[in-house]
Amino acid sequence: MKKIVPISLAGLPFSLEDDAYNRIERYLGDLKNYFSAEKDSAEIISDIELRIAEHLRTKAQTSEKVITLSDIEWVIGIMGQPSDFGEKNKSNSSSTQFPGPRRMYRDPDNRLLGGVCAGMGAYWNQDPLLFRILFLIAAIWGGVGIVVYIVLLIVIPEASTAAEKLEMRGEPINAENIGRTHSSKS
Repeated sequence: MKKIVPISLAGLPFSLEDDAYNRIERYLGDLKNYFSAEKDSAEIISDIELRIAEHLRTKAQTSEKVITLSDIEWVIGIMGQPSDFGEKNKSNSSSTQFPGPRRMYRDPDNRLLGGVCAGMGAYWNQDPLLFRILFLIAAIWGGVGIVVYIVLLIVIPEASTAAEKLEMRGEPINAENIGRTHSSKS
């Protein structure tokens, strides 16, 4: 019989087996140590916890399911170990070799107006200037560009979290990339 530990991860309740709780606690402690020198370390850890909670929520489809050590190891395998970050961070190979799924978002970091063109540029890996020129030409030519831009501004969500910004660029959503996303903002 194993002891069950109730926890809150990113504001979501989970029930973990004792050994799973000890493992996730060690892992989060290692991440806190790794990112402690970063200016936004609390925000980085918060985003990582949110991503871990999203993964655990998919594992535990019902609130009654207890998270096991194998579930935690699965999540850590996806997120990555802090000891692996050093070389990958320098070479930036994790985002170029294994692109993740992409999703269209408005890019708030590179926007001129609403971030639609910057988001389209990030999604298709193109210079946002290309999309800005196309919208400008369409706006001059009958005003269609303005209408389309406003519709896209309403329909496309803004990338507000680090995970959404990574998803917008098609980069894997792991602890290393979340930390790098926060570091690049400063």
